[in-house]
Amino acid sequence: MKNVSGGYNRVNVINDISFQVTEGELFGIIGPNGSGKTTLLKMISQILTPETGEVLINEKRIETYTPKELATLIAVLPQHMLQTFSYTVRETVALGRYAHQQGIFRTFTKEDERIIHKVMEQTGILAYEHMPIDRLSGGERQRVFLAQALAQDPKILLLDEPTNHLDLSFQKELLDVLKRWTKEKKLTVISIFHDLNLASLYCDRLLLLEKGEKNICATPNIVLEKSRIKDVYQTTIENHPHPKVPKPQMMLLPDVREKDRLTITEQYLSVSNNKITVNVPFPLKTMSSGVTGSGVGWYRSFVNRRVSEQYNCDDHIQDMLTYLQEHGFFPKETVSMMTAVNLEDVSYHLFKEDDLSVFIVVTASVGHAIDASLGKKRTAAKIGTINTWIFVNGYMTDEAFIQSLTTATEAKVKVFHDLNITDQLFNTLATGTATDSILVAATQQGQQQQYGGTLTPLGRLIGKGVYKCTKEAIEKYFMRQERMKRDD
Repeated sequence: MKNVSGGYNRVNVINDISFQVTEGELFGIIGPNGSGKTTLLKMISQILTPETGEVLINEKRIETYTPKELATLIAVLPQHMLQTFSYTVRETVALGRYAHQQGIFRTFTKEDERIIHKVMEQTGILAYEHMPIDRLSGGERQRVFLAQALAQDPKILLLDEPTNHLDLSFQKELLDVLKRWTKEKKLTVISIFHDLNLASLYCDRLLLLEKGEKNICATPNIVLEKSRIKDVYQTTIENHPHPKVPKPQMMLLPDVREKDRLTITEQYLSVSNNKITVNVPFPLKTMSSGVTGSGVGWYRSFVNRRVSEQYNCDDHIQDMLTYLQEHGFFPKETVSMMTAVNLEDVSYHLFKEDDLSVFIVVTASVGHAIDASLGKKRTAAKIGTINTWIFVNGYMTDEAFIQSLTTATEAKVKVFHDLNITDQLFNTLATGTATDSILVAATQQGQQQQYGGTLTPLGRLIGKGVYKCTKEAIEKYFMRQERMKRDD
């Protein structure tokens, strides 16, 4: 498209739009309602004629193609299809082969039959082939008309909201098929998307329209930038990477009233011989290395379960899930850890600085302290675990979460050095144990903590707090070991 402008009744809907789509590309058109997406698609398919500018296919102006030539090049699936006659599903799909038939008496060839069967199979409608189309649901009809477009065996496929009315499984199947055909058949797909996340996952490039003009045309990572989408769509969003593929995903932020301010202190802590728990009224944003709840998520229950020194289980994750269910916890809402430490030796304190506070809980033993810098092979670890819980009464950015983990680790290592705890295998200063676990959880209320490094208010509290609680827990562990020796 070169400098295309136009619309309806001589009133321009789109203005001076230029872009190029290459063979085998899945190209997405996005933008708010009324930004000109459908109008643009109509101009590409020659339903509308531009007032100015030109549309070219293979460097040839689109209006120079005959209707039949154009039908063998382009197939169109609009957002809404009207079915005047009650054809069967198969008859409707077969209409897509019309442009490929020759002679006065048009008959279907074996190739026609093969393609019709294949596209019905790929779109999941083969079981309905003899059913009248007007007896199908909206989503089923959408798949029939998509199959009709694919039956044209086009070079270019134009789609207006192709996943409209489709459930999740068929959205994925449809877009997987289209993406595969762009690679295998060099099919060029140009599609309008309202779902920015689907557009991000499947499109090679995106054209973002704003009030009839091109805002940007680039890869999804560039187009779906947080501030740009916020400005164009006039809504509050967050941008996060997809957990499996290198594509951005947009998250809507609902406008909800902030919950009553929560300050996590020992009032939410429960300590028994078998477990330590923290249960809070609503979920906290959490980053952890727990047995359950590892990674990043939102959790409201935190469990440190005591196991025996002889604990041995082939599937410790399933064992923990069973344990949580038997003790009334919802696994999806719970971060859990294990320890063989005597839980009476737990250390916990609340640390404050101005309006910021951090509640820290540590259980520790050093029966298998290790110098991580050596990188030596070892036998299976003996019992000796430090579990560190850091609850931040504040709002933390992603940087703050990661930096807080670093700050906490540095403070723990300092305890090992000050207490002269050594790696008994190599007689060097230890840095931790083989099975240490940690979590950082935040209420996500109050003043934002941008960073968690050692020079920041949050970092100072975490560093001081982790050092004090870890040192205190290890000293309790040493005292208990001494008492046991005396008793023997």
